Amino acid sequence: MEGKPYISVLVPVLNEEDSLPELNARLLKVLNEMGNPFEIIYINDGSTDSTPFLLENFHKENKNVKVIEFNRNYGQHMALFGGFEYAKGDIIVTIDADLQNPPEEIPKLIKKMEEGYEVVGTYRKDRKDSIFRTIPSYIVNKITARLVGVRLRDYGCMLRAYRKDIVEYMKMCPESSSFIPALANTFAKKIVEIEVSHEERKKGKTKYSPIKLLQLNFDLMTNFSLLPIQFIGMVGVGIALVGILFALYLFVRRLIVGPESEGLFTLFAILFFFIGIQILALGIIGEYVGRIYHEVRRRPRYIVKRELL
Repeated sequence: MEGKPYISVLVPVLNEEDSLPELNARLLKVLNEMGNPFEIIYINDGSTDSTPFLLENFHKENKNVKVIEFNRNYGQHMALFGGFEYAKGDIIVTIDADLQNPPEEIPKLIKKMEEGYEVVGTYRKDRKDSIFRTIPSYIVNKITARLVGVRLRDYGCMLRAYRKDIVEYMKMCPESSSFIPALANTFAKKIVEIEVSHEERKKGKTKYSPIKLLQLNFDLMTNFSLLPIQFIGMVGVGIALVGILFALYLFVRRLIVGPESEGLFTLFAILFFFIGIQILALGIIGEYVGRIYHEVRRRPRYIVKRELL
């Protein structure tokens, strides 16, 4: 289709050789049926399988398919930021490459955007993930809703749509790590969430381990709020008051009862508790200091190795 695209579909890809042929065919079918000018931008986030070869063939076969290739793996959200730099559509849709979010749901997002919304989020109907994914995801959703102030059911679903101006606002944010659904909601005023279907992952392996989900939680807490460090400060004040009261209790008890050897292990337990709190506080402070260190170095968030446009 000629002219400026109306829809840009961004697909971050990391070692998804098994699902890419089906994904590309279904995306092209859906977007062609919609009748609007479109582009599909695959962001190859350091794949080591046959993904680069497949993406190059997609580009050769259809000029609406474009490929951005990073020199190494930078993570899903950095891949999307890279795609944002190249997206030209008035509406930008993001979708994972694992086929768990069916491309056939994209028209529902576009229809909702045309009602005047700036961001259209989605929540997964009858989610087909294990409990090891759903529980951490539930925690992430609750934390994100509280920090961002926009109560959505599913911040983890990457099938989302954004207005071009919201994407431009996000591109102004130079931080080295960020969570795109939460960042977009800090700029948008008209936000809605709709239900989409969800399928089991039939090919490939998930790229989000429990450790990565934990890191995502740290990203959310430190990028969008000072609440963790403020909470630790309040806990510190509370523990100090408890410590003073306990010291007074021991002093009065010594005056009344006299010297005694009992309670030694209790004192050790209390001491270890205080030490644990101090280590936790240092860990959270260190997390903030580490992120400041990454920011002041001003290194590029990603490096584009190749473009097929």
